[in-house]
Amino acid sequence: MSLAEKQRGLIEDLNLIPDIQERLGALTAYAARMKYDPARQTDDKLVPGCVSRVWLHGELLDGTTRFVCEADSPMVKALAAVLCDLYTGATPAEVVETEPEIWTACQFTKMLSPTRLNGLASVRRRIHDLALQWRAAE
Repeated sequence: MSLAEKQRGLIEDLNLIPDIQERLGALTAYAARMKYDPARQTDDKLVPGCVSRVWLHGELLDGTTRFVCEADSPMVKALAAVLCDLYTGATPAEVVETEPEIWTACQFTKMLSPTRLNGLASVRRRIHDLALQWRAAE
């Protein structure tokens, strides 16, 4: 399944929940599945531009990406975990070329503050930058 197909499926599944607040609440399941090694909570893993502290670890395994995160805030962790889950399993090229549409398509932009949206953009930028490095090394 391509990254674009994965994203479409995620959007379709979330949009089955009619209430936007409940839809946003459903994202906490992503945070619960995200296991981040506390030893990786180092300054070099911090994502700049986030009000809450967000740690992001990425790696390339057999040509596909893997991302995990941790955050001080449960909601921020849930939002960042959605991005990590979305981009995990994709090729670096797919990660670079595919922007997250979930925030707009699920109407989360109406519910999230500009500060949170800026933090999500920072997480996306870090994921993008890691994928660019891996793609260049291939």
